[in-house]
Amino acid sequence: MSTCSVSKGCFVFKPDTKKRKISSAADYFSKGNKDAEDSGLRFDTCQSLWKEIKRETEQLQEDLNKKLFDNLLDFLRTSHLDFKQKKTEWACRMKSREIPTAAVVLGVNVTDHDLTCKRLAEVLQDDVTPFVVTLRSKECPGIKNLLQKLMIQLMGCPIDMDSSEDEGSSKISPNRIRYSVSSLTDWYRNITKKADTETPCKKRIFSSSHWESPPVVVIFKDIESFTSKVLQDFIIISSHCICEFPLVLIFGIATSPMIIHKLLPHSVSSLLCIELFQSLSCKEHLTKVIDKLLLTSQFPFKLSEKVLQVLINIFLYHDFSVQNFIKGFQLCLLEHFYSQPLSVLCCEPQEAKKRVNVLSHSQCENIRRLPSFRRFVERQVSNQQTVLLTDDRGLKETVHVLLQDLHTFHENYFPVLCCLHAFTSSLPKYPLGKQIRELYCACLEKKVWETEEYESAIQLVRMLAKDELEAILEKCVEILKSSPANHLGHPLEKLEEYLSQLKNPEEVNEDQEQSISSLKELQKKTDLYHLQKTLLEMKESRRLKKLTKFEMLRFEIVGFVDGLVKNHLAPVEMQTLHEVMYFSAASTLREHLNAAPRVALHTALNNPYFYLKNESLKSDAGSISNTAPDICIAYKLHLECGRLINLVDWLEAFSTVVKAAENSNSTGEDQIDDVTHARFIRAVSELELLGFIKSTKQKTDHVARLTWGSC
Repeated sequence: MSTCSVSKGCFVFKPDTKKRKISSAADYFSKGNKDAEDSGLRFDTCQSLWKEIKRETEQLQEDLNKKLFDNLLDFLRTSHLDFKQKKTEWACRMKSREIPTAAVVLGVNVTDHDLTCKRLAEVLQDDVTPFVVTLRSKECPGIKNLLQKLMIQLMGCPIDMDSSEDEGSSKISPNRIRYSVSSLTDWYRNITKKADTETPCKKRIFSSSHWESPPVVVIFKDIESFTSKVLQDFIIISSHCICEFPLVLIFGIATSPMIIHKLLPHSVSSLLCIELFQSLSCKEHLTKVIDKLLLTSQFPFKLSEKVLQVLINIFLYHDFSVQNFIKGFQLCLLEHFYSQPLSVLCCEPQEAKKRVNVLSHSQCENIRRLPSFRRFVERQVSNQQTVLLTDDRGLKETVHVLLQDLHTFHENYFPVLCCLHAFTSSLPKYPLGKQIRELYCACLEKKVWETEEYESAIQLVRMLAKDELEAILEKCVEILKSSPANHLGHPLEKLEEYLSQLKNPEEVNEDQEQSISSLKELQKKTDLYHLQKTLLEMKESRRLKKLTKFEMLRFEIVGFVDGLVKNHLAPVEMQTLHEVMYFSAASTLREHLNAAPRVALHTALNNPYFYLKNESLKSDAGSISNTAPDICIAYKLHLECGRLINLVDWLEAFSTVVKAAENSNSTGEDQIDDVTHARFIRAVSELELLGFIKSTKQKTDHVARLTWGSC
């Protein structure tokens, strides 16, 4: 018996056999690609490159968190070192019932907290104690839920509560546990008693690296989201049992340590012995990540200025999440290898040489169509132009040289960039930005030496005192020494020579004091107008008097650094074949990351081929294909209706579209079978769930349309 009511349910029907399913990521990588040649090789290259990048970022995360974790371990050690050995002293010290508490300020980048807390729990479980519990606010709406989560995670260890009845260990059923702190105390006493003897339980739970009488560590990941009542009850109850077992609390704080006093009254917060810890700020973390991923020649894949600015803007104005920045970088990597056929050459120079030798004719034509390569050809003589445009072998030889030049460009680029940042970051007002990422974006965008900010920076550098200039040169020498670039040997020797001249006491004269006073005067200027006015006055006064030896040496150093900048920090777009290694589709990235839910829904339902890339889903504009998913058919039909939609008419139209392939001439209601009816009900229910329609009391057999206008 059929029905016309709108209801929710789950129905099973066999999909059209014509619909093709994408079986793997590699198939998707090549599917819909204009040039599927070498798509498998591009996918493998992308995957191996991402694995290397992921490994480096994880190692960086370990290094950045090491100091914080070491401080937390020291805190735990000092809090519970003598619990087992000096029980009476412990009880005397804990007479005030204070619970050792670490307040860890993790920052506002909440999405990064999961990774930090997970790694912290792993470190504690490896080196300190097997009893580490991580609690979230959404899992603990009440004190009973909190105790339940706490004890289930702790008693996941294979140990029986009643050791007197059964010496063998077995896993505890949650239904047998009475959720209270007294039960937790009994459990800790029993499990540590069994661990004192050589038993299989000790081997399974404890390791040689764990402390004797290991503490129970409870990590509150998002302390701001916990209700005040739950925290107060737990702390008060735990404070009565602190003499029985060592308990340590760790609060993950996103905002400010003052949140503890806002959540807890003084009578409760006085039960905590709080010590504050500060993790690395998210901005400093981002700077380290950019240094590791982009400001290095280790990875051939790079981002253009606009793409990098999109990722940085999302970081600064949305979530401050470093992990989301890395995910955005991964998306850029995937999009580059998916959309750029020549990304197969985005690899190490030795491997790129092998791949250049086996390029096909179509790939050679792709190279000839690159804008940067066209400009390169136009600069050649006519005979060389003919070879590059007609001879694939000659083209491959030239491409190999150009790729090697691009790699050399990167090796020289980043050390010189760091040297320039060493000069500009010490200047007042930071003309080229305080962070190196700001300077990097400026150099990627245009010829930085032609900007007003660069001219202002150079003028300020020409007024640096001897000690400041000497310190900056020492940084530059260290940077060039650690650089793998072979072409920077002469600049290194030159800077070392300048540094030795600066250290010569004969070069010191009274002009240094004038430089120091001039720089202090500049630092007092608070606006750009007065700063520029003072610079012009100082420039004019210096022009009229004779330069000292120190000033001449300083001008020579600044001129040399300026020459390095002009030689090695040219914009990337001036480099031939930069399209192979640089992802520049900022608009594509913005579409992926800046969510537009309504537009995405409309596109998916109105044109499913846009996302599924299934050839059977292609259809002319305005037509409705019977091969489309049921919800797409129902959605297109509902766009043709007014404010109220008659369900009977909607069902008949749906049935007509679905049975179009059967060449059925009859479209009456008696021709609608149960399967078609069920498919229609499910499609309508899905549209109602998405918010496109709703039931109405005006007419029982109608639904109201909720969305209007074009996307």
